[in-house]
Amino acid sequence: MEYVTAVPHPRSEAAAPTRSGRRSLAVALLCGALGAAGALLATRQRWSEGTATVAGGAFPLTARGSDVTGVPAALAIVGLAALVAVFAVRGAGRLAVAALLALSGAGIAAAALVGASDSSALDAKAAQATGDTSATVAALSHTGWPYVAAVGGVLILSAGLLALRYGRLWPAMSGRYERGADRPRRKPRPVDPERPEEIWKALDRGEDPTGA
Repeated sequence: MEYVTAVPHPRSEAAAPTRSGRRSLAVALLCGALGAAGALLATRQRWSEGTATVAGGAFPLTARGSDVTGVPAALAIVGLAALVAVFAVRGAGRLAVAALLALSGAGIAAAALVGASDSSALDAKAAQATGDTSATVAALSHTGWPYVAAVGGVLILSAGLLALRYGRLWPAMSGRYERGADRPRRKPRPVDPERPEEIWKALDRGEDPTGA
């Protein structure tokens, strides 16, 4: 009994990296955009709340993410810029931008997790409300928004890792223009000086009808 070994078609083997590049590109763009949007949104929300004792009563205090730390919002903008820039460069430049994208995501996640239990922002507000620099916030509680920012950072980190792994398969925005610049210019068509219509057509094409 004879066995026939299936030989993979060369065309299918060549198409596999292209499919991987397209899938990774789509996933990276989705992760990067969602991560940056989530991190920016989370920093505008309330991260912690508590009270300060003022004139014998409890004064409510709240702190948004931007009050706790400005790192996630700043790095989210850096991540968005890196996500766009990764298509404008090639080779070592693309690897460097992809690494910056990954580091931005890691920084967002780390800063958000640290800020999830931070009380310094509310302590500062308590001192301002009471006029006592040693005052601290009471009944401190935290929301889940810092963890939303952390998830956004993880998504941006994932986009950066995908760019590091598959970025060499992704297209570059400048490729079309580079091909256009390398294309040889066509020689002007010969123009019969005795036929005015040919002279006008040459001028419309941007050519010199005198051949100079």
